[in-house]
Amino acid sequence: MDRLSKKFILSINCGSSSLKFKVFNSRSLKMELDGHIDHIGNVESSFQIIDQEGNFLIKNSIHFQDFGAAVNEVITWLKLNAEKYPLAAIGHRLIQGGPNHRAPEIITQDLLDILGQQIYLAPNHLPDEINAVQAFKTAFKEVIHIACYDTLFHRNMPSFAKYYPLPAEYTDMGLIKYGFHGLSYEYIMKKLGNKISATKRKKIIIAHLGNGASMVAVKNGIGIETTMGISPIGGLVMGTRSGDLDPGVLLFLLKDGHLTPNELDQLLSKNSGLKAIGGTNDVQKLLIDESKNPKAKLALSIFCYAAKKYMGALAAAMGGLDMLIFTGGIGENSPIIRDRICVDMDFLGIVIHQQSNQTSSEIISPLANKVQVMVIPTNEEWMIAHHTRNFIHTN
Repeated sequence: MDRLSKKFILSINCGSSSLKFKVFNSRSLKMELDGHIDHIGNVESSFQIIDQEGNFLIKNSIHFQDFGAAVNEVITWLKLNAEKYPLAAIGHRLIQGGPNHRAPEIITQDLLDILGQQIYLAPNHLPDEINAVQAFKTAFKEVIHIACYDTLFHRNMPSFAKYYPLPAEYTDMGLIKYGFHGLSYEYIMKKLGNKISATKRKKIIIAHLGNGASMVAVKNGIGIETTMGISPIGGLVMGTRSGDLDPGVLLFLLKDGHLTPNELDQLLSKNSGLKAIGGTNDVQKLLIDESKNPKAKLALSIFCYAAKKYMGALAAAMGGLDMLIFTGGIGENSPIIRDRICVDMDFLGIVIHQQSNQTSSEIISPLANKVQVMVIPTNEEWMIAHHTRNFIHTN
């Protein structure tokens, strides 16, 4: 019997302070359930599950002290509803698999042991992700578990973009540019391919702007450059992450600031970015407050300036630009931020049509514009399910 017959695929997407999951029909990949737990570790954390018609099955404010508690809550609910939603497979988003693990693969104990040895490549993400995988594998022993890496999309970056100008011994340790948000970029390119037949001949920048933010340059269908490097800390200014810094800043913080490596990690990952400048990583709150709070205004200015600067750099890397795509929580939902990033970028051919931008149309540039600017919602969980289904069919 077809192992996918009348069953579902569960996609697990662990963030730095959130747990997203969706259940899809294993044949059609139509979404059946959409669940998420936000603000894990904070008193205002919440647990929601919505069915395919938009009805809330769960909408609770629950204090999840840590990631493990959130994972256990999801597992408990899925077990209680196992008859209605029998699982054929679970796809897990893993932020990093090192240089040798990028393509989807079955999660074995050997693979988890390898990932455990590579935690130094993503110390803020891999431990929680590995623990979540182990918990789901224990709870659903009869189900196939597939690893879907966030670095796959960037695997074909040219060597001059991929390698750091450091001694080879560090490259051999895995110190290279990996890039992230790959599942999001894969999804956007798949959506574009369904709409525009010549996508693979175009020069495209995709801006995934959320609490974590990055951009990628896609030329002839291949990601040739991206703003994040070995970790999701680098590149653009983000909600709580610093983005790129002069290496001298890190040396100063270690030597003169007397920070330990762990304290430096905490500073750059959890206490920098918009939060450090404006007091919060909530862009909507910063927009509301900026008229009376100069720090909020400065935080937004720095965020938009960084995005604008990297947009120009990625266009230069490709030798031009045909399309600009906004996605992610901020990219999809903030017309003001999109407008501020794109203002004065007409020298690159980037122009925003104000009415289209405000109404969140898919195309937000004038129809005859040189560069087509679009807003396309991403769906990393669908991409995980897609990879999982394809892996099962072909193996």
